[in-house]
Amino acid sequence: MSKKTPKKITLENLSEKIDNGFKKADQKIDERIDQLALVVKNGFDENTKQHQQIFNRIDNLEQGQEEIKLKLDQVAYRFEVQELDRRLKRVEAKLKIK
Repeated sequence: MSKKTPKKITLENLSEKIDNGFKKADQKIDERIDQLALVVKNGFDENTKQHQQIFNRIDNLEQGQEEIKLKLDQVAYRFEVQELDRRLKRVEAKLKIK
């Protein structure tokens, strides 16, 4: 069996290996940050779509409420109708119409 003699490590070689290691680590970190940024952006985009749907539904509800208010403005209150009915019956009774 032959023995392998280890390479001599110089300060330059060691410095180069460390620099390469840091560069690889930096690349991986940058890739992960880009992936995370994309995930966050997609989340915000989806959230914005959901909020827009909610705002549209609220707008529709408000529009429907306005339509109801406009219709109710044209309708007499129940107590007013009952009072008018009572008065009409008294008039009819006095005039012996009914």
